Amino acid sequence: MKLVTIYTDGACKGNPGPGGWGAFLRYGDTERDLFGGETQTTNNRMELMAVIEALKALKHPCQVHLYLDSEYVRKGMTEWLPSWKARGWRTASKQAVKNADLWQILDEVVSQSGHHIEWRWVKGHSGDPGNDRADALANQGVLTVQTGS
Repeated sequence: MKLVTIYTDGACKGNPGPGGWGAFLRYGDTERDLFGGETQTTNNRMELMAVIEALKALKHPCQVHLYLDSEYVRKGMTEWLPSWKARGWRTASKQAVKNADLWQILDEVVSQSGHHIEWRWVKGHSGDPGNDRADALANQGVLTVQTGS
């Protein structure tokens, strides 16, 4: 399996407000930048979209080292997801899971992809080059939405 390194990040100007997501993918010497945004969203939704779009960009099953500064997404995928599904997308306090639509998409992408993913947390805005690049891409996604270009 190919080893692909991915950094993802989300950004939001206001929460909710205009938001963007970014992903930086590296396989050997090949690099790819992805970004997008939405006019009215939240930071957590953009964090989820960054991971969804990055994983969807991979055309074959890969070994993935996925770096993200969102404990919400990392813990969601590594700890909370099985319980949410077992409870019909409800939390332990019987509340509807926030962003369940995107969690369900991410769950499907991961389960159908054949990827072996290592979910690695990295501190945001700490000088990590991959995280900084993903952050810049997420902010580019916000600008694209704000300027309409």
